[in-house]
Parts: sequence; structure tokens; C-alpha cells
Amino acid sequence: MRVAAIDCGTNAIRLLIADVAEGKLVDVARRMEIVRLGEGVDRTGLLAPAAIERTRKALLGYAAEIAELGVTRVRMCATSATRDAGNAHEFRDMVRGVLGIDPEVITGEEEATLSFIGAVQGLDAPGPYLVFDLGGGSTEFVTGTTGVEHAISMDIGCVRLTERHLHSDPPTPAEIAAATADIVAAVDTALAAVPGREARTLVGLAGTVTTVAALALELDAYDSSRIHHSRIDAVDVARVTRELLAMTVAERRALPVMHPGRADVIGAGALIEQIIVERSGHSVVIASEHDILDGIAFGLVEA
Repeated sequence: MRVAAIDCGTNAIRLLIADVAEGKLVDVARRMEIVRLGEGVDRTGLLAPAAIERTRKALLGYAAEIAELGVTRVRMCATSATRDAGNAHEFRDMVRGVLGIDPEVITGEEEATLSFIGAVQGLDAPGPYLVFDLGGGSTEFVTGTTGVEHAISMDIGCVRLTERHLHSDPPTPAEIAAATADIVAAVDTALAAVPGREARTLVGLAGTVTTVAALALELDAYDSSRIHHSRIDAVDVARVTRELLAMTVAERRALPVMHPGRADVIGAGALIEQIIVERSGHSVVIASEHDILDGIAFGLVEA
């Protein structure tokens, strides 16, 4: 059976096409487009027409690839931006017109569960785990060993925090301090709710985490095989965060591992990751390339 999973978040829309073999997923294709669906949602409460159109164009390409590769089951999940938007029905209508299916607008807790399932598959590290999925509009925190035991979603993400606090290029110390206070409050609330400080292994998911890992590893180009399950020291996360926040967007965009669409929000994202690592008391974070997409796909296998 060949399945397709689509994850549409605040910043990016991603596609996984995989074959199911002996209860495991074998990748056929992975795609990612920065569409910034959640642009302005924190301020306006609405999805912008231009953002919906960017997403539609990306989905058209995904739909063509799904048809070409003979996929038998498709599932699309939409997360933080769509949960928050007052005009989410416009987004749903667009998706139905392109894919012929309705997107599932999942809760933060559902998002956390799917992320955990994807992250722990094949992970060679002791549990219990604290898994955080750092998105554009929200960050999910999950703890568990063989399954999810606690989960919470917090409204801190790289797009949301950039729009809320980091307005200068590069950000000023006052802007960084304001963002830090916001993030610390949210992270401490999350770690109290999910007993994250008791976990033995910290695992980070999504583009911010993998990009920070690539920078910490000093890669000449983005290499998923070297990033996946890499262990990044807390001191290196802090160093990369300082460097990113001191750069202009143009300087970040010139980094060889940086996706151009991530350059303007990676500073806030790295700051969120740094604070999660520090407040959880871990000295190392494992970066995972497998995340909610894999969880969505596993759901199709089990359906």
C-alpha cells in the first residue's frame, strides 16, 4: 500500500509519500514548501487571501505527484494557524477543491500525539522521552516511552513570536528580552503540565530544530542523513541562537543550510529551542527528521 501524508502548519506545508512494508514506512518522496499560511493570524485572527493562494499552488504540485506515484490513501492535517483562524472554512473549501478531501483541523493535543509517534520510531535512546515539535504558530510538548502519556500545545512558534516581538533586523536586545520572557512563561507552564524535566531523552522536531542542528554541525549543505538523530549539545544550541539573532535576515539567508523562507523567523525559533533545552535541564537534544508527517502516515496504515 502506498500512502500520502500532508502536514500544513503555520509556516510550511509538507508532503510524505511512503510505501508500507511489514508495518514500517519506506519513504518514496518528501517535499516541503514555505507558504506562511499563518502570516498575520496572531494579529488579525484571519488567514490572508495571499497566504491561502500560496498554499493552493503548493497543494496543486503535491496533488500531481500523488496522482503520478499511484497513492491509494491520502490524509491531510492542518495545525496551529487553521485552528486560530476565523475564516478557516475558506481554507477547507480550497483544499477540497484541489485534493478532493477535507483537511483535518487537528487539536494541539492530537498534533502532539502524531508528532510523538513519528519521532520515536527507530530512535535508539532511553525513555521516557520529552518530544517537542517547534512549529510556526505553536509548539507541542509530549512525554512518554512506548506511547503518549502527557501532551500539551502552547502558542509559541517561530512565526508567531517573530511577528509579536522581533521587528528589527537584526532584533534589538529589548525585543529579544520581551520574546524570552514570553517563551520562558510558556515553556515553564508546558514542562509543569507534561513532567518534561523527568524525561531521560529530549527530542526536537521540525525545521527550526533540524536547521539549528545543521548549523551546529557546521554542514556545508543541508544533509538529512547527517542531521537525523544527531545529538546537539545545549552549549551549541545557545551559540547558534546567539549567532542567528545577531544576523540580519540577508545574512541568515546566505547560510548554506538555510531554506530562504525560514531566514526571517529562524531567530525566534532558535530562541524557543534554546529555552526549552535550558528549562528542561537537558545537556543534549536529539534532532529528528521524522515527525508529525510520519505520525499522519502511520495513522493511514492503521486505518
